[in-house]
Amino acid sequence: MDLRQFLMCLSLCTALALSKPTEKKDRVHHEPQLSDKVHNDAQSFDYDHDAFLGAEEAKTFDQLTPEESKERLGKIVSKIDGDKDGFVTVDELKDWIKFAQKRWIYEDVERQWKGHDLNEDGLVSWEEYKNATYGYVLDDPDPDDGFNYKQMMIRDERRFKMADKDGDLIATKEEFTAFLHPEEYDYMKDIVVQETMEDIDKNADGFIDLEEYIGDMYSHDGNADEPEWVKTEREQFVEFRDKNRDGKMDKEETKDWILPSDYDHAEAEARHLVYESDQNKDGKLTKEEIVDKYDLFVGSQATDFGEALVRHDEF
Repeated sequence: MDLRQFLMCLSLCTALALSKPTEKKDRVHHEPQLSDKVHNDAQSFDYDHDAFLGAEEAKTFDQLTPEESKERLGKIVSKIDGDKDGFVTVDELKDWIKFAQKRWIYEDVERQWKGHDLNEDGLVSWEEYKNATYGYVLDDPDPDDGFNYKQMMIRDERRFKMADKDGDLIATKEEFTAFLHPEEYDYMKDIVVQETMEDIDKNADGFIDLEEYIGDMYSHDGNADEPEWVKTEREQFVEFRDKNRDGKMDKEETKDWILPSDYDHAEAEARHLVYESDQNKDGKLTKEEIVDKYDLFVGSQATDFGEALVRHDEF
């Protein structure tokens, strides 16, 4: 599927979604839950396994012997210890958990990287990205699918320049990740807010008023009666979104809405893992301390079998 076909498909999907008056578009970027399992170490360590490894990777450890699990865990610990001082701190563990939970982002970047690093120099320049993404569609001055590709390219270039910290219009893999997934980076949050406001602010006055706010998430589609959730959103706008009560959201109010300061689940889990494993109570972990508590961090055939017995007994 080429770019134009993809965008047409995306447009159709959006139109279909908007035609369903009971469906709600969510602009808010929440930190995902670390696991859908209950966090109760007295019953099992499944939550901790999902948090530390990611749910899909955690399943693979359940097929390993305890010895194999310990060996693989030891290799992971070496990756977590970023400064190579022989200790894993709460911050290093938190960073690892965030990485494990967002592994799909890095896999997406790897896929896109191959298609955009055209000269295979380990970098992606703006020219490479522009040519790979827009090269042939910009040759058509009047596309028949209704998309303004030039405007899309201008918006992408602005975001690329924001992601490109040193301003050389050449992105490292980390900068390219920030370009593709700006909501994951603190220094990219302003561009996320700006793009969101541009999408919703139909009268281009630099603010989001109540009707623009509702219109972005709900299409009347000829229906006079609004669903209850729409009425609730109107109340949310007046009571909570519009903090200065001037009838519209400015940049800071929009940022508070779409990028809320969520509870940091990764930090809480990192502190929990350190507390449970820190034998000498120095506030950091050695590889030995982690591997000694391997069943807390990762599963194995033994822990999986043990939990199966518990479940069987309860049944």
